[in-house]
Amino acid sequence: MQNDIFNRIENAPKPDFGGILSRSFDLFKLTWKECLFHGLISLALAIPFLILVYVPFIGMYIEMIQASVNGYNYQPEMDYSIAWIIGYSLLVTVMAIIMQLIGVGIAAHFYQVLKKQDTGSPQDPGGYFVYLKAHFGKIVLLTLATFGISMLALLLCYFPIFYVMVPLQLVVPIFAFNKNLSVKEIIKASFKLGNKFWLIIFGLAIISSMIAQVGVIACFVGVFVTAYFVHIPMYFLYKETIGFEEGPEVLSR
Repeated sequence: MQNDIFNRIENAPKPDFGGILSRSFDLFKLTWKECLFHGLISLALAIPFLILVYVPFIGMYIEMIQASVNGYNYQPEMDYSIAWIIGYSLLVTVMAIIMQLIGVGIAAHFYQVLKKQDTGSPQDPGGYFVYLKAHFGKIVLLTLATFGISMLALLLCYFPIFYVMVPLQLVVPIFAFNKNLSVKEIIKASFKLGNKFWLIIFGLAIISSMIAQVGVIACFVGVFVTAYFVHIPMYFLYKETIGFEEGPEVLSR
């Protein structure tokens, strides 16, 4: 499996930028309901964690609203102890990792839905949480690895984040369609493919992200429909370069 995927990346043809975008719109028309469902489920699971993050500031928010209603300036007290700041920072970091972990699992399932709709494959993609149940440990390690790579890139004066954002876009689709690969192999394959077609993938990521935000125009509700559009070009990028192995996908492997 390892040699096979790296050989396929080595021999991968140059993806068609315009063709990928065109097919992405066509597939989005067929899967917009699934985009909506996946987006709403992700939001529903994220809300409890977001509440935990903002609970310590509820009192301050109430005072800000009261000040605004009464027409005077509110000056929040920022006399937090070092221990409180450190503890809260750790809480936010843990919550961010958990939300990213859930996002990876749900997005991996979405890639299977895209493949089923695009290719007409007979396999059942399973429930929304099938990847979280079957590959929880691997998803945890993948989340920690991608989170660590992102933080390291940010610490290096931001510029490296533009480099690593491209390979990191490929982690979930490569994982979704190559579940037998180890975390190290998934990351390595993502960087190998990302480096080979960096500019094309960067362009697809930027344009698809802009399109994904179009839903904000519809009173923010539409963003739940368009948010998952970002994954569709990455699906076609994977399909055109690495491609799919013959045989049924088994999610529980």
